[in-house]
Amino acid sequence: MYTPQVNDHYENPRNVGTIADADGTATIGSPDSGEMVKLTLKITDNVVAAAKFRAFGCPTAIASASVLTELVTGTHISEAQKITADQLSEVLGGLPQDKQRYADTAEKILKNAIADFLSKKEAQPSC
Repeated sequence: MYTPQVNDHYENPRNVGTIADADGTATIGSPDSGEMVKLTLKITDNVVAAAKFRAFGCPTAIASASVLTELVTGTHISEAQKITADQLSEVLGGLPQDKQRYADTAEKILKNAIADFLSKKEAQPSC
């Protein structure tokens, strides 16, 4: 049922964990709903230096978050904001329609974490 890429990212997820001093953070879902993804980003000079995730859910949810962290690491935030669910699905070998929502969630959580970073950056006093 799952592509080899989904199986690989599910069985060997990349960048699992939480960045303690994250510059951008977002969480979607809850353990009560059966699905939850948390993304933390370390951003240096507007480039995503590191991305880590924690996920609770099906293999496709975990694989989508894992591949997201690989795609976003090393990219400028302006480029990171352009990452789409369709790109994530493509890297995962193409997701069936009933699993596409996990790639959609990964795209949304990335955009929310970047928005969190930008809101904190704007709130900082400038000298």
